[in-house]
Amino acid sequence: MVIQLENVWKIYQMGDVQVPALKGIDLEVKKGEFLAIAGASGSGKSTMMNLIGCLDLPSKGKILLGGDDIAGFGESQLAQIRGQKIGFVFQQFNLIPTLTALENVMLPLEFQDVDTPAAREKALEILNLVGLGDRVHHLPSQLSGGQQQRVAISRALAVDPEIILADEPTGNLDSKTGAFVIDLLSNIHKKDSKSVIMVTHDFQLVKRAERIVYLKDGEIERIEHKPKEQGGEFA
Repeated sequence: MVIQLENVWKIYQMGDVQVPALKGIDLEVKKGEFLAIAGASGSGKSTMMNLIGCLDLPSKGKILLGGDDIAGFGESQLAQIRGQKIGFVFQQFNLIPTLTALENVMLPLEFQDVDTPAAREKALEILNLVGLGDRVHHLPSQLSGGQQQRVAISRALAVDPEIILADEPTGNLDSKTGAFVIDLLSNIHKKDSKSVIMVTHDFQLVKRAERIVYLKDGEIERIEHKPKEQGGEFA
């Protein structure tokens, strides 16, 4: 297992009232699995995403990442985990607008103290892999939404993370471009055996996963397993 959640609660204090966003979640994510976390707005899926991604800590329970309980980690340790083990793909792309596609992809490598020539070579390799070899010197504003998301995926892959977390990765894309992005994530999962965790409210997208966790009111409503050969529907 790459991630284990054991009786995880996340409770927010709203004045004098405690509001539970997650209630006793138990979940294991296997190495090389394509998992979808689905649910309506307010179901708790974004909260679960933040916890799995080491962006937040649980109020109660354990989150084991590689066997280590992150609940006892400080911010510097969490930042190190995020930088080395987890690649993030967001709905809003979150590219730095003043940096080129190449520079955006190089950034996480430089944060890990990779020297500039090696970071550049790695970033070029990934951008070519996703079909953006002719756009490496373009700013985000000079790229389409689909191209920006491919840069974001390239940035997520730069440090060769164990886990890819995709938060509504097609939310700002038209259906055709969104299908291309999901194909790309699916093929990355299949080719490199990376664990891909996709959070979405789009029940059409969850069909691409091997296993689907449905959340409702902060609890797991049900888990749907799919045969691996059906889960990907790879292009």
